[in-house]
Amino acid sequence: MNESIYKSYDELPLFLNARMVAQLLGVSNSSAYELMHEKGFPALRIGSRLVVPKADFQNWVKERMGQ
Repeated sequence: MNESIYKSYDELPLFLNARMVAQLLGVSNSSAYELMHEKGFPALRIGSRLVVPKADFQNWVKERMGQ
């Protein structure tokens, strides 16, 4: 796993792919793909790709932190 190059949410692109989700959460790419297929995770299918809107990802993280 590579360390994320992003230092804040503001630096993230509008949509995250599985590799970015993996880096941000500190998990493997396969774990990120698995998570993106779970019910309740804010992933969107665009054609054959799965992406996560940055704002929805941020809210998902906040919810899990109890904030």
